[in-house]
Amino acid sequence: MALSLRDVQLTPLNNLEDVGLLESYYEEEENGGLVLQQGMKKVQIKVTGMTCAACSNSVEGALLGIKGVLKGSVSLLQNKADVLFDPELVKEEDIKLAIEDAGFDAEVLSESNSIQPKSQGTLTGQFRIGGMTCAACVNSVEGILRKLPGVKRAVVALSTSLGEVEYEPTSISKEEIVDAIEDAEVISSRSIVDNICGRNKDRYKVTVKNPYTSTNSSTIEESAKMFRLFTSSLFLSIPVFLIRVVCPSIPLVYSLLLWRCGPFLMGDWLKFGLVTLVQFVVGKRFYVAAGRALRNGSTNMDVLVALGTSASYFYSVGALLYGAVTGFWSPTYFETSAMLITFVLLGKYLEILAKGKTSEAIKKLVELSPATALLLVKDAGGKLIEEREIDALLIQPGDILKVIPGSKVPVDGDVVWGSSYVDESMVTGESSPVLKEANTHVIGGTINMHGALHIKATRVGSNTVLSQIICLVEAAQMSKAPVQKFADFVASIFVPTVVTLALLTFLGWYICGVLGAYPEDWLPENGNYFVFALMFSISVVVIACPCALGLATPTAIMVATGVGANNGVLIKGGDALERAQKVKYVVFDKTGTLTQGRATVTTAKVFSGMDRGDFLTLVASAEASSEHPLGRAIVEYARHFHFFDDPSAAKDDQRHGKESKPSWLFDVLDFSALPGKGVQCFVHGKRILVGNRKLLTENGVMIPSEAEQFVTELEESAKTGILVAYNNALLGVLGLADPLKREAAVVVDSLRKMGVRPVMVTGDNRRTAQAVAKEVGIQDVRAEVMPAGKADVIRSFQRDGSIVAMVGDGINDSPALAAADVGIAIGAGTDIAIEAADYVLMRSNLEDVITAIDLSRKTFSRIRWNYVFAMAYNVIAIPVAAGVFFPLLRIKLPPWVAGACMALSSVSVVCSSLLLRRYKKPRLTTILEITVE
Repeated sequence: MALSLRDVQLTPLNNLEDVGLLESYYEEEENGGLVLQQGMKKVQIKVTGMTCAACSNSVEGALLGIKGVLKGSVSLLQNKADVLFDPELVKEEDIKLAIEDAGFDAEVLSESNSIQPKSQGTLTGQFRIGGMTCAACVNSVEGILRKLPGVKRAVVALSTSLGEVEYEPTSISKEEIVDAIEDAEVISSRSIVDNICGRNKDRYKVTVKNPYTSTNSSTIEESAKMFRLFTSSLFLSIPVFLIRVVCPSIPLVYSLLLWRCGPFLMGDWLKFGLVTLVQFVVGKRFYVAAGRALRNGSTNMDVLVALGTSASYFYSVGALLYGAVTGFWSPTYFETSAMLITFVLLGKYLEILAKGKTSEAIKKLVELSPATALLLVKDAGGKLIEEREIDALLIQPGDILKVIPGSKVPVDGDVVWGSSYVDESMVTGESSPVLKEANTHVIGGTINMHGALHIKATRVGSNTVLSQIICLVEAAQMSKAPVQKFADFVASIFVPTVVTLALLTFLGWYICGVLGAYPEDWLPENGNYFVFALMFSISVVVIACPCALGLATPTAIMVATGVGANNGVLIKGGDALERAQKVKYVVFDKTGTLTQGRATVTTAKVFSGMDRGDFLTLVASAEASSEHPLGRAIVEYARHFHFFDDPSAAKDDQRHGKESKPSWLFDVLDFSALPGKGVQCFVHGKRILVGNRKLLTENGVMIPSEAEQFVTELEESAKTGILVAYNNALLGVLGLADPLKREAAVVVDSLRKMGVRPVMVTGDNRRTAQAVAKEVGIQDVRAEVMPAGKADVIRSFQRDGSIVAMVGDGINDSPALAAADVGIAIGAGTDIAIEAADYVLMRSNLEDVITAIDLSRKTFSRIRWNYVFAMAYNVIAIPVAAGVFFPLLRIKLPPWVAGACMALSSVSVVCSSLLLRRYKKPRLTTILEITVE
């Protein structure tokens, strides 16, 4: 069974957390409409233990190998996986177990609502419950929840102190769920006597879980854990380094180290003990991760670290035992193992810090939403009885909230009382404060500048614009650009290749030494050919770094999507970002895109002798049911005409409200909108046609030469001529003008300078389209194109392999946006247009088209540099570590130096991506027209 779009509740950005799935999981009906596959479910899982691209590939492989999983996207940087699946075929626990079977730890973070008809009306909320101490507490809380009216399902976990509740918001609110748990007494197992005597009257402490806050805290915990490991390794490694380098220069200390204690010297005992702690306690994570990878039949960076450090450690242990047995004491390299682990941990810590910087965009967006809100409680008569501060996560649709000056708007809503200016720049990028009065809409996260406002909450939780922006940015950051496939392929063969090179290095140096190909004075003191070759091979193993390649693309994409969001440009994925940098054509819609979308009637001429007022009333009656901008402009013009002609009609209009039909309009029957032509309906039993020439000629209406000449004059002056016929006779003509956006000409000129060819496609007539195109500087114009034909225009440009971008804002633009390689939707446009697009321009400013393309180019220039750094590093570093230049230049990298280089290579790539945070929007040359009178 499929669910039609008309059954799905649309929001301003239409559930952008699922926007990446639209293309794959919408089906097309015969009539051209879209339907959504029903019953699918999306879950987000935290995955720990991933260290490089090979690990994320293993997790993706495990997910896609599960029957019923439709899509699995794994982000190495965020340590998360987004999984879309069919709940009839697979359960969340099965997905979690599959990831754990692959050798990684998994935890279900959050569950988005399944894609279902809104009539089912259930929501899922997660609550953090403090005060639970045992299984009795869990049973008690679950029992309380399941008895509540409207609660369908309740599951509580003691280990995580989390409760997940599926409930009907029409029957119970989150606040009532919290109150029900907090009103219950804790059932503790500490003392039966205490419970009987009433001495244990603790209460549960409940808060609504914010998934983004928990994600950020997990990143902080990970960096803190890595820092503890690094400091522990450093604390244990410094004495080992001092024993090897500094202590021989201090006679008293050195004599103590040479004191024999059993079969070994005291210095050997100390190094063995300290390095063993570093190798198997601090470095345990490398063995665990390496074993996990090998168990899955894959390899990663941890395999290289474990292999290199183990070779150094076990050789040193073997050298000690061999010396104790034979009396021939070879040099040991315990410090190599310890320093390797220390530097690798330092690199991982710096890498986590740098990766945290790449996701600051989401953190900043999360911080926009206030933690609390002022709820106004009214009685049945509407009288205010209480003003209460509540958790913002407990707000329900319909709540009346007070927003004082200087505070943030907690959720999306409509103003019901008050007047103020609101700063929306943090959400929309619009720098100027916007006036908000009664019946105007406010966005959650924006700042109230002056007066107090009372707002009625309309969208809360994940339905708010801010939440949808966060979900969109997060989904984009988790997506993979096609260029990432190269890094994934290299990562899959990198480690086996490096191990092979290390083995060849060892054999080469050892065999050449045995055959006398190089002098013995190259050997270390008391060393031999085996040790000499082993040190080169260990250096090869530890200096090679697959992580740098794996981080080259995702870090840059993560920073770019955040930078775009800060500049009002929302990017839906890495693939869109990659395509946009190659754009050759940018196709613009006209109305609402190049123009302001606020058409006004400039002239009205009647040819039939009908009274002007009656003519406008007739036309407005026909257009009153139309959603087209031109139709609304005609109705507005007629309304103003009646206001001046008959003030009583205006008062009646205000009394009825703009949403209802004013009394001065005629009743219409059989209204129908004809895309690309106009509208038709019946008034007083006679057919009225309002539209272009094509509409009238197809219906057999003759257009007099006088009217034709008048329409031609309108079109040549960049205006749209609307013809009106009643009872198969032409009544009159309306001329409408839609002013160009002030930045349109500058944007078109800038695109041309960037090597991009601008094109305009519109359903308007050719003369008007040519006049508008001439004004903005576009030479290639496709006029009188039906909505379906716009997609054909896009495909005609794509035939030679060119990348085409489409910029539009209306429902009629959605086929072209979907057909284009890069769809760019104006943020003030319709929901369906935004769904079909790859970029959303929140400010509805055409200058952001330049920003979108320029940011894409800058991002992929940075990605290419990242690959150059990563590849060049490995291409140069591996031969140096292998000793290729040692015979000529005596250049030799000790293993611990090689480990330091490897650790810093990943950091350098991430820091390279972080340079994108300094991105500045291109400055466009402003064209000023000064008229001197």
